[in-house]
Amino acid sequence: MFNFTWGVFFVLVNFAFFLLCFKFFGKKGLYAWVGVATVVANLQVAKTIDMLGITMTLGNTMYVSIYMATDLLNERYGVKAARKAVWFGFFMLIMTTVIMQMVLAFRPSEVDFAQEPLQALFGLLPRLALGSLAAYLVSQLLDVYLYAGIRRRFASANQLWIRNNGSGVVSSFIDTLIFCAIAFTGPEYGGFSVWIQLFISTYLFKFILTAAGTPVLYWARGFKVPAVEADSGLPTIASK
Repeated sequence: MFNFTWGVFFVLVNFAFFLLCFKFFGKKGLYAWVGVATVVANLQVAKTIDMLGITMTLGNTMYVSIYMATDLLNERYGVKAARKAVWFGFFMLIMTTVIMQMVLAFRPSEVDFAQEPLQALFGLLPRLALGSLAAYLVSQLLDVYLYAGIRRRFASANQLWIRNNGSGVVSSFIDTLIFCAIAFTGPEYGGFSVWIQLFISTYLFKFILTAAGTPVLYWARGFKVPAVEADSGLPTIASK
């Protein structure tokens, strides 16, 4: 029961930081969030937990917040801004993977204590990153275009929940399928029964988090956030 209670609090903290990042830093804050969340989610996913009798990986909350960020960018700044954020996150994940593999290649000194923990954490990153890179790029770009397509049919301000959840349901399924197929296939993960449990629990959790994040998007959409004027570089406050 602790994991469930702590998990609810964990989600609330993540959403709170998401709101604060957009409130204080605006559009650039959303780009920064996507970059950080892409890396952090792929570190968290290395940890598997049991919650309410279901085996699942961490990282889902942070990963769903990336969809929230691109949806908010799409809502307020358009498809081009959302697509740019997706590619930014993709670059950040590649950069982190390459640099940390180079860090691990250094020969540690006799008094070093960090090599083994870093190896345990980042040594898994190449396979996880391969699954995440493929799943991330396909699902996030799909989400951007689905959101824009749904918006053409459901353009009302009150229909944000249709745009958000409609694009999220499809893109989260594709993301989970690709990632689990690459990252968690093999006997070392307990076989097909464990794989299907991870797939179902991960997708359902993402679905719940997407729905839970919808009120956050409604709230964030109305923020007056910092903006930077292109000609002067001076901060201003703008609603869009």
